[in-house]
Amino acid sequence: MLGLGDFAIPRILPIGAILFEFLFLLIAIPIEAYVLNKRLKFDKKTSAFYAIAINLFSSTIGWIIFFIIEPMLPINLKSELISYTFFHTFRLQSTQTFLIFTASIMFFMTFLMKFFLLRFFVISLKENLPKLYENTPENKRLKWRRSSIARLQSTNLVTTILIANSLSYSAISLIILLSRKSS
Repeated sequence: MLGLGDFAIPRILPIGAILFEFLFLLIAIPIEAYVLNKRLKFDKKTSAFYAIAINLFSSTIGWIIFFIIEPMLPINLKSELISYTFFHTFRLQSTQTFLIFTASIMFFMTFLMKFFLLRFFVISLKENLPKLYENTPENKRLKWRRSSIARLQSTNLVTTILIANSLSYSAISLIILLSRKSS
């Protein structure tokens, strides 16, 4: 490794992994933007913005988590990871079972990250949110109606993110499967 103080740069960059990540983002963003547009009734520009934001942030957070966890992995998993990254093959058959388990965990963690990120973006980018609550009279019926609408919107948001994440993961899995068949 090339040393820069405490920061070290690898001598070999996994260009294939970087390009695949870029390809995955290029696939996931339009799919998820389309789902956000159709299900949450955002306009196309807003849907694309939210899809880009949640995918880039969740991807970045995912890579940070990976780079934190990677040094703690056992040597055999590290060698399998290197073997797959550079040669697209596994040395052991048991690794594929572990990969399926890990992919399931990644799917649900990504789903949760995207849900909370989208919720954060929607809440933080509302311009008239304080004015909305200042001008409304407070009575029990109105509070109940507002809370039931918020619950419905939250459920709709969860369902939409789950559908969008499932579709994008399915498309990405299909591409990985096709790339493994061709090599």
